[in-house]
Amino acid sequence: MNEQELEVKFYLKNSTALEKKLRHEGANLVQSRILETNLRFDTPDGELTNGGRVLRLRQDVKAVVTYKGPNQPDQGVSIRQEIEFIVSDFTAARHLIEALGYQIAVIYEKYRTTYMLGRVEIVLDELPYGDFVEIEGPDAASIREIANLLGLTWEARSSDSYVGLFKQLQSKKKLTFRDLTFTNFEQLLVKPEELGLQQAD
Repeated sequence: MNEQELEVKFYLKNSTALEKKLRHEGANLVQSRILETNLRFDTPDGELTNGGRVLRLRQDVKAVVTYKGPNQPDQGVSIRQEIEFIVSDFTAARHLIEALGYQIAVIYEKYRTTYMLGRVEIVLDELPYGDFVEIEGPDAASIREIANLLGLTWEARSSDSYVGLFKQLQSKKKLTFRDLTFTNFEQLLVKPEELGLQQAD
């Protein structure tokens, strides 16, 4: 079992055009656009976040528990230990995690469309604060090759998590709500520079 995740993400101005490029290059659609609801857990004193670790329960077509270790940037990509498995009952999994002393630190939503091109996974993510593409592959060279193929500016990549970007935005815009949901962002316009990003397409 491979417990290592290598990926980068890019902020997009035009995700529709990028998806057309993907199809043109022969990428296979693995999962059509679907809403993901993610519950990220932590101890009351933020032990996991402070250590750069993640404990997450996600619901889309299935329920998945994920643990991610601290980020170890290398060769321009994010490298993390990742342990992930499917559970049969989302609510029971949440209650188990809470019974172990963890509590929900943040809920975040996104729409995700998933493609594969060779051994590389490319996901188009629609977040409440903007659109992104994440590229995950077996090594840094494969990831960069796909980024170049799609015409993405490598220097515009980000290794921050979506929650990490949200925390920056909370500080910059003095947001008082806890959760990264589409409802909370209905009246907000977010510029890439407010996320510390530049568009890559």
